[in-house]
Amino acid sequence: MNRTISHSDEVRHGYEQLLEKASVSSRHVQLETGEQVHVLEAGDGPPLVLLHGSGVAAWFFLPLLRELEGFRVIAPDRPTQGLSDPIDLPRAAYHQTLIGWLDRLLDALDLDSVALLGHSAGGVLALRYALAHPSRVERLVLIGPPGLPKTRCPLPYRLMATPGVGELMSRIAPPSPKSMLRFAKFMREEETFAKHPQLVDLFVAAGKDELAASGTTAEVRVLVSPFALLSPYGFHRRSRVRPDELRRLNVPTLLAWGEREPLGDTAVALAATSLIPHGHLEVLPGGHAPWLGHPTETATAISAFASRERTQA
Repeated sequence: MNRTISHSDEVRHGYEQLLEKASVSSRHVQLETGEQVHVLEAGDGPPLVLLHGSGVAAWFFLPLLRELEGFRVIAPDRPTQGLSDPIDLPRAAYHQTLIGWLDRLLDALDLDSVALLGHSAGGVLALRYALAHPSRVERLVLIGPPGLPKTRCPLPYRLMATPGVGELMSRIAPPSPKSMLRFAKFMREEETFAKHPQLVDLFVAAGKDELAASGTTAEVRVLVSPFALLSPYGFHRRSRVRPDELRRLNVPTLLAWGEREPLGDTAVALAATSLIPHGHLEVLPGGHAPWLGHPTETATAISAFASRERTQA
């Protein structure tokens, strides 16, 4: 990853304006390897770390952060996204490298163990981190993670991963509020996303940001097959979460699933949950990001689960 590329002024200014009215703190944390990680923090209590998905940053969680109580909530911008530095992410060792990054971040924050929440692609990272470091994860919350058995990749990501098509799309339909709301429609959150115009504006800015856009494209190409348009499920074989991996997930886990989740219906979520030894399923109103339209219900489900003692299943 080219470290000489920096985030655009549009992203920086948009982020700063959004945080002016938010009851969260913002700072950079330096890892032992030298890179800076931008984090949002709110509240007091046991630590709850939130990992965002592709194409967004920690700001996407702001409607949820306002509702979570009783935790020290920490939401980092993942590498290349938001205001965080890039790191080298080789495709063949993509998640292994991100697992190391997250481990260094927890060290820098002096956190021995946490409740860990991941949304979408951040959910895949959270799941794989819990498999690699179960002693550091007390509770795991996964909101709409792609690549679970029988999940189907939404059309926009299939197009992005198809050689030549993604580049053509970016030229024909560059990021704009209209194109972002069209994308949100595929994720079944068009109406709820439209109620957060500042988030829409930052989504547009992130799409135009060279560093963030390159990171998003790289992640999509790791997760989604280049032949996704011809595949029934669309996810890359090596990125899918296998049933045996779910069976090895010994951390108490909540799978939070929107009732209109585009990855699959509730039967898909129920089947995945049944493979997890200490798995729980919570079906929430909404689509791929249920807290956008239903922040209180989403926060209540997360809080009730994450606050339980680890010994409870």
